[in-house]
Amino acid sequence: MRSHFHLLQIDLPFHDFKFASLCFVTAFIVTMIAIPVIIKLAEKYKLYDLPNERKEHTVPVPTMGGIAVIAGMMMALLLWLPFNYETEQVCFLLSVAVLFCLGIMDDVKDLSARYKFFVQAGIATLMAISGIRITSFEGLFGIYDLPLAAQYTFTLLTIVGVTNAFNLIDGIDGLAGGIGFTSLTTLGIFLTINKDITSALIAFSLAGGIVAFLYFNFNPAKIFLGDTGSLVLGFSIAVLCIRLMQVNTSAALPNAPLFILSLAFIPVFDTIRVFAMRIWRGKSPFEADRTHIHHLLTNAGFSHTFATRLICGLHGFILLEVYWLKDIKGEYILLLLILFMMVVTAVLKNLRLLFKKPVVALSRSFVEN
Repeated sequence: MRSHFHLLQIDLPFHDFKFASLCFVTAFIVTMIAIPVIIKLAEKYKLYDLPNERKEHTVPVPTMGGIAVIAGMMMALLLWLPFNYETEQVCFLLSVAVLFCLGIMDDVKDLSARYKFFVQAGIATLMAISGIRITSFEGLFGIYDLPLAAQYTFTLLTIVGVTNAFNLIDGIDGLAGGIGFTSLTTLGIFLTINKDITSALIAFSLAGGIVAFLYFNFNPAKIFLGDTGSLVLGFSIAVLCIRLMQVNTSAALPNAPLFILSLAFIPVFDTIRVFAMRIWRGKSPFEADRTHIHHLLTNAGFSHTFATRLICGLHGFILLEVYWLKDIKGEYILLLLILFMMVVTAVLKNLRLLFKKPVVALSRSFVEN
């Protein structure tokens, strides 16, 4: 059975998504069952994300929701993934385990950024050694095949950068999960089209867990993803993006590097912008503040729900636009993406000037309708 999506101009053979559906549903069910247990344990052992001047919540909220998400993903992969002991498979699962432990330690003890960076750099290097590498820019800036040293450099920067970008964007209810779910399902679809079923099953398994988590994370959140989940989410998306670049055919995605960049463009752009502004002001790039894109909305009085819907809507719009413009020269698409996000950021930063009074009522009206 096939279905043609005229809007996206692609054919999807539904029979290829049988095991993807099983992975999604399994992860969803396991996560839904596990999260109430995690909430009770977090409350029992006082594992809360405590409010402070830079955080949006005003009361302690249980954290480590990522434990349930990863449990759902792993159960789905255990049941449905054809495990064949390939190097990439083993290294990916080992890296997820390391990040999982790192996230738990960070949620409990609040580890230093330097320590987390070295661990992330180590697992990124491991993935590059296993064969998950950016080997070509496919003509972007006139660059095709990359020398080996450049492959390792760009792979390390991509994995560490995207991992931390999703960790930093996880600042309001539902945001990291919403962006992550959209990116994972998109990755799963195009990995399936390119016949990389193993990688697609990983994407759909994590997506199923994220959907279940979002049920408990939408405002007002009953539990947070925590570094336990956000680190694994960002890492998985980064690795799957690189994998899609490796297996992609020009017929599926003629301008693959730009489309794949769009899957994480908002978190990555926001992280680079915030770090650059902190350095410009003479501060450490790792010094926390309230200048991320979601803070620009909540600082102006918008609710978490409105901010999450708006940013996730922008993410979906970027994905569609880059896909529709896939036949345009890559450099032009990249320029449009940067200009678009600069305009969006400038508008959000000046919302207080546009509204003389707080816009809480407006955002609440939006949510109610």
